[in-house]
Amino acid sequence: MDTADGICVVTHPLAGAGENATRTLLDILSAIAPVCLVTADLPADSTVRDDHEVVELTDKGAGASILVAAVRFVINQLRMCRVLAERDEEVVLFFGATSYLLPVCFARLLGKRVLVEPRGDVPLTLRLHWEQRVPASLARALAGTVWLLERTCFALADGVVTYTPNMARQLGLDPDAPDVYPDGARYVDTERFSVEIPYDEREMVVGFLGRLDEEKGIRTLAEVAKRLPDDVTFRFIGDGDLFDWLERELADEVRAGRVELTGWVDHGDVPRELNELRLLVMPSQPTEGLPTTILEAMACGTPVYATPVSGVPDVVREGETGFLMQEMSAGSVTEDVVRLLGRDDLAASAEQARELILAEYTREAAVERYREILRA
Repeated sequence: MDTADGICVVTHPLAGAGENATRTLLDILSAIAPVCLVTADLPADSTVRDDHEVVELTDKGAGASILVAAVRFVINQLRMCRVLAERDEEVVLFFGATSYLLPVCFARLLGKRVLVEPRGDVPLTLRLHWEQRVPASLARALAGTVWLLERTCFALADGVVTYTPNMARQLGLDPDAPDVYPDGARYVDTERFSVEIPYDEREMVVGFLGRLDEEKGIRTLAEVAKRLPDDVTFRFIGDGDLFDWLERELADEVRAGRVELTGWVDHGDVPRELNELRLLVMPSQPTEGLPTTILEAMACGTPVYATPVSGVPDVVREGETGFLMQEMSAGSVTEDVVRLLGRDDLAASAEQARELILAEYTREAAVERYREILRA
């Protein structure tokens, strides 16, 4: 389809990682055609407004309660329909907003080409979140409703874009189907994320980088940090709900210098942090499509040891560019970390990881992938 009239990207309320992912997508698409972002609750200091046309539906987020979130979910869809009726873009891409049935239907009725791009497994993410607030049966029922809405949107859209083929499979999609585009991964700035410290010169430090939340396996990593040999330091890089718990749980290890808690790290300092690791450990639920941190670590020549969920196995290739976690128990992870640190081919894995990023996950490669998607 001709994209001369531009691309309209529609998202749910944005914050944190969602804003960063959206900014990267807009950067890719703007190299192909004019881009407009339709969103809600964009942070006041967001630089997205400086770089792209933005239509803000509301300054309210999803809401603190499930009922409020549901009401705002419907209202925002109606607002999206009104905005889409006023826009001239021929292509509408729903990024993360994959269960927004009303605007998906409305955009199709307007004759626009509709693409939906999940950022991860939204129904699972919501279920895990809701199970902490309501009975598990209710959380499953609510998540099931979201799943049904999302499946309907997948069926109605002209195409579904996933980061990698394995992510498509995990979402129950056939990566070989004509309306599935399984190569929509974002890119890494390979100049900023590069090898600054040669691998053989790095100290015996392994670590985690990201949100210190339940879904990231932080409690398991805390137990791993306790069990590692004295000559190995475990570094938790980031902040989140479990930061205070980690401070209490690992107080003895922190005093002994065997565990380090950096707290919040500005994104500009992330390349340096990754360059100081001999191994990045990333256990998580299959809620994310493809964690950007994994791509950034590989670009820095840091091998990754991660759970084989969603799009991860497509980039973390066992024994080549990284290593896959078969069990998430503290004992198994500890044994694997010690074993991996003792391998004599870790430097080779680090080099191959960097080469994969340079070959497939640069900005130029991402722009070409999306150009092909939009041509289809």
